[in-house]
Amino acid sequence: MIEREPGERAKMGLCLGGGGITGVMYEVGCLAALEESFEGFSAADFDVYVGSSSGATLAAVLAGGHSALRLYRALLDPADDFFNLKRNHLLRLDAKEWRRVASSVVGAARRFVSSAASSPLELDVWNELDRFWDSLPAGIFTLDPYERFLEAFMARRQIPQDFDELPRTLFLVANDLDRGERAVFGDGELSNVPISRAICASSAIPVLFAPVRVDGRDFIDGGMGDVAHADLAANAGCSVVLIINPMVPVRASQDSPGVPTGHGPGRRVRDKGLIWVNSQAWRLRSEARLLEGIRQYELDHPDTELLLLEPAPDDATVFMYSPMNFAARRAILEDGYRRTRQALDADGSELRAHLLAAGLRPA
Repeated sequence: MIEREPGERAKMGLCLGGGGITGVMYEVGCLAALEESFEGFSAADFDVYVGSSSGATLAAVLAGGHSALRLYRALLDPADDFFNLKRNHLLRLDAKEWRRVASSVVGAARRFVSSAASSPLELDVWNELDRFWDSLPAGIFTLDPYERFLEAFMARRQIPQDFDELPRTLFLVANDLDRGERAVFGDGELSNVPISRAICASSAIPVLFAPVRVDGRDFIDGGMGDVAHADLAANAGCSVVLIINPMVPVRASQDSPGVPTGHGPGRRVRDKGLIWVNSQAWRLRSEARLLEGIRQYELDHPDTELLLLEPAPDDATVFMYSPMNFAARRAILEDGYRRTRQALDADGSELRAHLLAAGLRPA
């Protein structure tokens, strides 16, 4: 733990990862607990915000000056229109992408017919059918309606679209699809991109959403990286960085049906189908990479403290419920809140000790 002068407040960063809408709800619950645990503290008081994937939206809202408790109340009240997100803002088929699919299927079919007609005896059917793999869409849905929703929301809540006009520093992380490298909106050549567009670029989960094009470049979901992109906050001068990671592996118990599915309670992750099998594989990889990355980063940078908040694997099945389900929404928010309060109130709490040492005052 870094020693500071009495009353000195450390420069603090907040890194918010993905996990979809349910992940954001967990993060809101965690931050609401922090606001109630420290006197005069708001989640809008961090010096630097780093958002990736669905965490990009929350990072932008907080950097724009809104508290976690305000979001917590809004998400618990169906009548509260503070952030009135609907299914159709996210689940809209990408018409342009599906037109490209239709055109490429026609082209592949023509080549197949041409090969069959010119050399019918030498035709390798399976090899010819491979042509159609390249006709699959780059993503099922488009984030264009979500971008329009964000534009209206930010205007209504007086959150600037310009990174330079925000009261706090904000970095939004995506991956450049063609360059195969991390891209940071709010920094360098990507600092002039509208925040709503940058959020969509960071949130474009592969397969589910088509890549988001910005200035001729295609961007996809930023992921967690090696250290949840905490290096961006550290490089901006933060000596304490709080990482909230909702993307932990789910631990399903085969002794009781705790996996919610559309066809009744299940006992295994596979009962949830293809999307959740893929999600679990992603969670396993990203969690292992994150823990190792944090360990190594702290060894290499002893002047930076990385604090990690994440759900227990046994509780993670709650993320399998639909975020549009009000009961599930309440359970996720309350789980994030409860877990954080437990971490702060436990005897010898390292999290509490680090935050007090950073200059926060207990409530």
